Amino acid sequence: MESFIKKKVIDRDSSSLYGDNKFSINFLKQELDKYREPPLLISDVVDIIGEKAIIRLPNNNKFFVNVSGDLVGKIKAGDRVLSEQKSLAIVDRLDSGRKYDVNDFVLLDKPAMKWGDIGGLKEQIREIREVIELPLMKPELFEKVGIKPPKGILLYGPSGTGKTILAKAVATSTDATFLEIVAPELVQKFIGEGAKLVKDIFKLAKEKQPSIIFIDEIDAIAAKRLDVGTNGEREVQRTFMQFLSEIDGFKNIGEVKIIGATNRPDILDPAILRPERLDRLIEVPLPDHFGRKEIFKIHSKNMNLSNVDVDEIVKLSDGFSGAEIKAICTESGYCAIRENRINVTMEDFVKSIQKVNQREDDDYLKMFG
Repeated sequence: MESFIKKKVIDRDSSSLYGDNKFSINFLKQELDKYREPPLLISDVVDIIGEKAIIRLPNNNKFFVNVSGDLVGKIKAGDRVLSEQKSLAIVDRLDSGRKYDVNDFVLLDKPAMKWGDIGGLKEQIREIREVIELPLMKPELFEKVGIKPPKGILLYGPSGTGKTILAKAVATSTDATFLEIVAPELVQKFIGEGAKLVKDIFKLAKEKQPSIIFIDEIDAIAAKRLDVGTNGEREVQRTFMQFLSEIDGFKNIGEVKIIGATNRPDILDPAILRPERLDRLIEVPLPDHFGRKEIFKIHSKNMNLSNVDVDEIVKLSDGFSGAEIKAICTESGYCAIRENRINVTMEDFVKSIQKVNQREDDDYLKMFG
């Protein structure tokens, strides 16, 4: 009897172990199958005809296609669906909750940044006011003179030099809606989704006009086009072509302006810089001695300074960007707080400059070390 019970226990344990292994194998097989599945196209249903449908792809081409048997009678005109790449047959329907909403990728804002909050960029401010502010504030002036202002501008220069705050300041001065986009986010998971997002962004800008579309890291979608065959690179090109199409599609004297920003103007596609696109290039360089002094005064105006030699700080911060000078002021305040002081001293600023320098060295070593 005892041997019979032992045998049953062993059989049960073996069965359990076999079951666990079987489960693991099935799970891994399912995971591998996921990676083997080809990507699907997102399209819009234009019309339903019997058990077939007319769909529109992101490039606006229309096709008469088959519908998967389990979807017949369950889709209608206006639905967004997933189509198989080769036959374009509809294999799934995208629920409204799964659709990308343009508001998830655009920061809508009415900035409070003023021209007086920007230091060391007087020439850049003058150019932006001429190209962006004046056409938005006095469009009739351009009509009377008979010229067309640029549709947009490109701000280029190192990180932290003030490209974003320049865009926000002109939005404040014109009381325009500020649509801020980070270009890499426009390249989406599903084929054609990035192009649709671009289209929706321009549609939203027109609805909210006067508006300014600010595209940071624009080189992510507007780099020079290459003869490449990967799906990801083709998707970037589709997004870029849609972007060019949207720029070409609205009038010069409108209440929508485009500001692109990049650290790499050398890799941009010449098509983006053609006349009547982003044809006005404005360099935003690292600040000189006078510029650093202006920026320092702006960020330290509310600080309690004690025996601080401003000229020496400006000299020590040679080669720093505006963002780094702001970081110096913030870190100096923390130095005082750590020692329970309300006055910020020259020693605090020297320590902060050394810390920011060390941070830059560490970043360099991580990148090239």
